Amino acid sequence: MNVGIIGTGNMGKVLIEAFIESKALLPSKLCIFNRTIEKAEKIKINFPEITVTSDAEDVITQSDIIFICVKPLQIHPLLQQISPCLTHNKCLVSITSPISVHQIESMVNCQVARVIPSITNRAFSGISLISFGESCSQHYISYINYLFSNISEPVLIEEQVTRVASDIVSCGPAFFSYLIQRFIDAAANKTEITREQATTLATGMIIGMGELLQKDIFTLQTLQEKVCVKGGVTGVGIEVLEKELGDMFEHLFQSTHDKFCEDIEDVHNQFI
Repeated sequence: MNVGIIGTGNMGKVLIEAFIESKALLPSKLCIFNRTIEKAEKIKINFPEITVTSDAEDVITQSDIIFICVKPLQIHPLLQQISPCLTHNKCLVSITSPISVHQIESMVNCQVARVIPSITNRAFSGISLISFGESCSQHYISYINYLFSNISEPVLIEEQVTRVASDIVSCGPAFFSYLIQRFIDAAANKTEITREQATTLATGMIIGMGELLQKDIFTLQTLQEKVCVKGGVTGVGIEVLEKELGDMFEHLFQSTHDKFCEDIEDVHNQFI
């Protein structure tokens, strides 16, 4: 099956590299387009068999399934531009959360799905969040699941949990890398350890913890219980976290949902 990708920014590039390196997709089966053509040409340097086109319509005509990897407010004008090329036998896949599959289906005469990937998919790991439109055939449902099973664990989600699921899966790596960086900075500021050494130790710790969870050796709860000996150093540290964190994560989710509502309103005004 021929696959097209419109938009080769951060996530478009992640999908291209992950699909090819996982062997889910041959480079010769990929057709890509970016408004700044140099970005697409840079990807072709590493994968010469990829086809780079000069416009989005060429991607549509040369592909069976097309991933739209552009910003939310760019999707409506893009759909207006490419809709004449989108026939019922093709499938359009958006990777942006504020636009529902139903909104896209209202504008195009093709099959529609939405997949919200994560930066962790670049390492063939983590979760990808999937929603299928009513128009999507079993043929494309199976193929999308195949593609993302090679680079992630695909999880089907309902519309009402789109934002929080995206916060956990897609935004989560940025949130927790920030926390880990603060953890490292504090260690370097308060003790004699260097930032470089603290970074090495913290990185190894995170990777090791991930392996424990991946192999079902511990859950998050049992991991805390095993490390946190009553009256010990870890317990003292946990007490500080309990006191200092407060409602921080509740505030985080409230803020992301507030921004999401703004984005939905902006998008809605385009679609009416």
